[in-house]
Amino acid sequence: MPDSPGTADRTADPRRWKALTFIALAQLMVVLDATIVNIALPSAQTDLGISSGSRQWVITAYALAFGGLLLFGGRVADLWGRRRTFVTGLIGFAAASALGGAAVTPAMMFGARALQGVFGALLAPAALSLLAVMFTDGRERAKAFGIYGAIAGGGGAIGLILGGVLTEYLDWRWTFYVNIPFAAIAALGALAVIREPSAARNNSSLDVPGVLLSTLGLVSLVYGFTRAESDGWTDGLTVALFVASAVLLSTFARVESRVRAPLLPLRVVADRNRGGVYLSLGLAVIAMFGLFLFLTYYLQVVKGYSPVETGVAFLPMIAGMITGSTQIGARLMTRVRPRLLMGPGFLVASLGMLLLTQLETDSSYVALILPAQLMLGLGMGTAFMPAMSLATVGVHAQDSGVASAMVNTSQQVGGAIGTALLNTIAAGTTTAWVADHIAAAGSSPQAQQLVRLQGMVEGYTTAIWWAVGILLTSATLAVTLVTTRGQGTPVTSSDELRKDGGSPDDAPVLAAMH
Repeated sequence: MPDSPGTADRTADPRRWKALTFIALAQLMVVLDATIVNIALPSAQTDLGISSGSRQWVITAYALAFGGLLLFGGRVADLWGRRRTFVTGLIGFAAASALGGAAVTPAMMFGARALQGVFGALLAPAALSLLAVMFTDGRERAKAFGIYGAIAGGGGAIGLILGGVLTEYLDWRWTFYVNIPFAAIAALGALAVIREPSAARNNSSLDVPGVLLSTLGLVSLVYGFTRAESDGWTDGLTVALFVASAVLLSTFARVESRVRAPLLPLRVVADRNRGGVYLSLGLAVIAMFGLFLFLTYYLQVVKGYSPVETGVAFLPMIAGMITGSTQIGARLMTRVRPRLLMGPGFLVASLGMLLLTQLETDSSYVALILPAQLMLGLGMGTAFMPAMSLATVGVHAQDSGVASAMVNTSQQVGGAIGTALLNTIAAGTTTAWVADHIAAAGSSPQAQQLVRLQGMVEGYTTAIWWAVGILLTSATLAVTLVTTRGQGTPVTSSDELRKDGGSPDDAPVLAAMH
């Protein structure tokens, strides 16, 4: 790809586009792992003798470690070096995946998943922050983040396809083993071509109290939403976890405002534009995680699709995300304000979600689900791409790791909320609907099964209505909070820097990133 003219190009690493290949491969591995294991879970549960009450820990162990340690992982990348953290994360993730694939007991599986989460928390923010410090020219940054955004948005659906193929034609263990070649190629490539700018290293000491408070607070928050899904929102331990999370995270904020070298400099999240990105992205992920869950169950349970057929059915959404990210977002990011991509993008996605509120037990895939997926993919791809770039624009290079971690944290917390909240809504609606209509079905098993299927669909569509509202809220926040100009416009004066969410001290970084 040709370089854009400007000062940034003369100092840029000539191997940065090769580096992008391996960064994108690593990101794909992390994102698809979130859904690939879901497809394999029933088979793994049977083979390992995992009880129904314990099977959630295959997902929960990963979510708690990953979500709780993201901020720590982002700061480790800033302090230790992003390439070193990136490669360490890849090696550790591969080793944990090998352990999961070889698991012979439930405890071994839960431990492997927790280790995957630990090393994923190192890998994900290191990958995004490498992009932030390696691609500083506006047009190049748009292309790089377009590719990254497409992978971040479509990787989950790719995981459904790959998980279905591996589980159906090989064995569930290969949903873990498949990570090993991904990690090996990405690690060798990173060692060969990635050269992190030396000025991007942060030489501050590690904020240990901040690490402890943020980790415990985020673990409490994610586990609270996980328990809410299975044990109810009024369960004593669930409420206690939410209270503990609020206390820990508020204490964390106070500590960070006073220490000399904070884990998370409050200027990173207090900026109006970055705060708007974190909020709108988190809300959008709430809606998307719920959709993946409901649409997967609808296709497999109601329509009778196989795991492979279900994965293939998600291909239009992947195509839409790639198109929205690389052909719309990347082309327009340097020309228009980010909110004019994010707001309309989330709005288009909400219209696609609105179509899915019309689901019935006999709905046509081609007439309803296909166009809805295309709209969802286009909208999300268009919105995600400038959002991920904007989340790291204007940040001191030494803080890009923790700023990148905040992007992942908002997505992880959003995913936990989405799964718990929307699944609770759907389950409650289904139970009530079936209770009201099961008597009319009589004693016929077939009639009762039809009532149950219809009740499931009623639950899904009710939850999807909530997802529509969440996406509309996300669009509103993006339009009202994200006020910066196009990300390709040079920024030089102190007044303009303040408008863009930076300070005069950030001028060199902002000028380079723009």
